[in-house]
Amino acid sequence: MGFLISEKAVKRSGLDYWDKLSIEEHDSFEKFLQKYKPEENNMYFATTKAKHVYSDVDYSQKEEIFLVFGKETKGLPEDILKKYIDKTIRIPMRETLRSLNLSNSVAVIAYEVERQNNFERLEGISSYFD
Repeated sequence: MGFLISEKAVKRSGLDYWDKLSIEEHDSFEKFLQKYKPEENNMYFATTKAKHVYSDVDYSQKEEIFLVFGKETKGLPEDILKKYIDKTIRIPMRETLRSLNLSNSVAVIAYEVERQNNFERLEGISSYFD
């Protein structure tokens, strides 16, 4: 990953969400793929080179969905993209722009997954004005 999960800055970035996470570490990306098998699971690989637009995928009624993003500077390895080309998704961009930054890309796609599932796991109405 390029950083340790125990680092103070990582925990600070999680703010009040850190205790809501369930973190699972793997020795390698290959071991992660062996355990969760993209062929058998709802796994999607985000890349600018994808066949499918992220919003065209039906994420509804799926118990578990994996969204896989690469490094902000390089993206996912070419061999992974070629192997799972039918499971790749992209965010449409203008021709002259490469891509959104990683955190924005994650937010856009993750919220599409939640939207298609009627935001079931998210708080419905703010209690701020009550």
